[in-house]
Amino acid sequence: MARKVKDPGFGYNSQKNAQTIVNKDGTSNVIHANRRFSADDLYTFFIELAWWQFFVFIIAGYTLLNILFGIVYMLIGIEQVTTTQGDFIGDFLNGFFFSAQTLTTVGYGGMAPKGIAANTIAAFEAMVGLLSFSFITGLLYGRFSKAKASIRFSENLILRDFKEDRALMFRLMNRRKTVMIEPEVSVTLSISEKDKEGEYKRKFYQLKLERDKIMYLPTVWTIVHEIDEGSPLRKYSNKEIEKMDGKLYVLVQYHEESFGQKVYQISSYDFSNLEIDKKYVPSYYFDENGFTVLDHGKLSKVESMN
Repeated sequence: MARKVKDPGFGYNSQKNAQTIVNKDGTSNVIHANRRFSADDLYTFFIELAWWQFFVFIIAGYTLLNILFGIVYMLIGIEQVTTTQGDFIGDFLNGFFFSAQTLTTVGYGGMAPKGIAANTIAAFEAMVGLLSFSFITGLLYGRFSKAKASIRFSENLILRDFKEDRALMFRLMNRRKTVMIEPEVSVTLSISEKDKEGEYKRKFYQLKLERDKIMYLPTVWTIVHEIDEGSPLRKYSNKEIEKMDGKLYVLVQYHEESFGQKVYQISSYDFSNLEIDKKYVPSYYFDENGFTVLDHGKLSKVESMN
């Protein structure tokens, strides 16, 4: 008998073209409406940004601040900082570069504020620079020190004959060179079907796995759900499973030795990624010296069962 579970947090309501709630990379696929952005969200926002986006924000913010203060120095009179060039571009560049020196507290000595107005603005800008770089330093530390899993999942699911029955499979590996210690995986199946009233509803099942926990993972792990008498997929043919509005939600946890603590990663599979009567090719082999070689490029590679 298939083990049906309560809603894990996704909701029972569905529709014909309902998208997955969790993306393949583990990010949320939920659109938030009427959500207010607060200052408390800034830290999370910058921590979760991709590295290239993070540095784009830093460079853009740094440039805009210097442009702003450069204009302010022009408005109060560039003569209070340095000798005027007699044209807009020259004076603006002098104001921009003086702002950069003040913001970073470099102070080469070639330009210096003269008068109350220029000194007041320069003092305020120096304080802004100190606070900004302190904030950026904290973000950099947070990004580097944040414990984060780095698991790579196969792009495909396979459905194939297995032992006396059939089985649903996918693979995972560690992107890092470290050994995953005591990895544990949990897989939830979501099936969206019409009820008696003609409305689409989700049903959730906790899938029984061949192995849901191992001691170490230095190479690759094939996750296997055998479609036996206790499987919710038992009553469906391969073609019906292929056309089914079904999704797998995967949660993996393990001890990451790089951070010295347990980390988590989630992922998802849509049955549209299903490949039938295929098997995964071996992803590791031994070289001439007897060392195990793990080929990351073969994680999703399959071949025919025949």
